[in-house]
Amino acid sequence: MHELALWIFDNLNYWTVALGMTLESSIIPFPSELVVTPAAYHAAAGNLNVFLVVLFATLGADIGAIINYVASYYLGRPVVYAFANSKFGHWCMLNEEKVHKSEDYFNEHGVLATLTGRLIPVIRQLISVPAGLSKMNFFVFLGYTTLGAGIWNCVLAAIGWYLHSVVKEEELIDAIHQYDSQLKIAVFGILAVVIVFFIIKKKFFGKK
Repeated sequence: MHELALWIFDNLNYWTVALGMTLESSIIPFPSELVVTPAAYHAAAGNLNVFLVVLFATLGADIGAIINYVASYYLGRPVVYAFANSKFGHWCMLNEEKVHKSEDYFNEHGVLATLTGRLIPVIRQLISVPAGLSKMNFFVFLGYTTLGAGIWNCVLAAIGWYLHSVVKEEELIDAIHQYDSQLKIAVFGILAVVIVFFIIKKKFFGKK
């Protein structure tokens, strides 16, 4: 997987961005920060279009999320948990605790979890699983997933675009890791805004 990540990093185009984000959004561990951020870095250099980078990254994230959703929808909870506890599941950095944590988050926040969960590490890759297990409406799931993934990709793209003006390409990976704390702050800020928005929407514009 490390070799594949390096290959995508060295061969960034719209389709490899989509491939990397499909993997990242499925059960396969893959760092989205090393896909969208460097792609946006190259976009700032004029080699790619940053809007297409975000579009293809979001498309890939949707594909990966749909794979998880469909598999969970039709296989059911016993098979999902058995897989999480299998040798291959552990290779994918899965275990029963992580799947259970994603279910708890989904049950606590409802359908909104498919939006906010896309912005939270660990939960982000697995939030499609409880959505499928609960047989959430597919189009509602896809809408929230697309919005959440789009927000996440915009944040990563903004960081990559900014880094182009401050670091050399050979220093990019180290710079991405250094900006990890700032990324977390930005994500939690966005989460707060999203949650407040939906609370206000529900209170003042919900059904009477």
